[in-house]
Amino acid sequence: MERTITVKGTGNVSSRPDLIVIHMDLVLRAARYEETMTEAATSVSQLQKAIVRAGFEKADLKTSDFSIDTEYERYHDKHNNYRSRFVGYVCKQKTKLEFPLDTSRLSDAIEQISQSRANPTLSIRFTMKDPNAIEDQLLVNAAENAKKRATLLAKGAGATLGDLLQIDYTWGEIHVFSPTNVLYSQEIVYSESRMPEIEPDDIDVSDTATFVWSLK
Repeated sequence: MERTITVKGTGNVSSRPDLIVIHMDLVLRAARYEETMTEAATSVSQLQKAIVRAGFEKADLKTSDFSIDTEYERYHDKHNNYRSRFVGYVCKQKTKLEFPLDTSRLSDAIEQISQSRANPTLSIRFTMKDPNAIEDQLLVNAAENAKKRATLLAKGAGATLGDLLQIDYTWGEIHVFSPTNVLYSQEIVYSESRMPEIEPDDIDVSDTATFVWSLK
């Protein structure tokens, strides 16, 4: 029976983010469908004008999600029974602005967006322009880590590594984001002062794979 050794390798990568993503969420309500759509278009136009004032192009504002739905409210009728009635339409739109890491440009963008009348909920994330590079490095590191462990274990057992027989890896989504997350709610009244300097934390990601070698 062929002797084998099975080892799980772990890859770890730490990298400084190089991309800022500003998420701007809009929620608009009106009694009539036409009013809701008009207000949604007006709010997006206000955001576009705001980012242009901050030095970006109008086309840099991207829509990542858009939905419009009817809205109802619950109430008690005269017999104290629950009923529902139509109150209007609600439009939810998610937009985003991406640009290379530059905290000065970030301050300019936040200042102009906050002065617009769109009043979006803002969240700021720090990530990588090329997340695939990190994911590729993770796999290389995992393989190197597994081979190092397997070599040490084989040596301790008085054997040497033979051929690589099998690799088991489960593909999964890796979230390449800095843990630093900045959130502004619609209720905050922005002052004219610039936002404080932010230095985002490094992105730390890890992944694993299982390797099987024969033993000599």
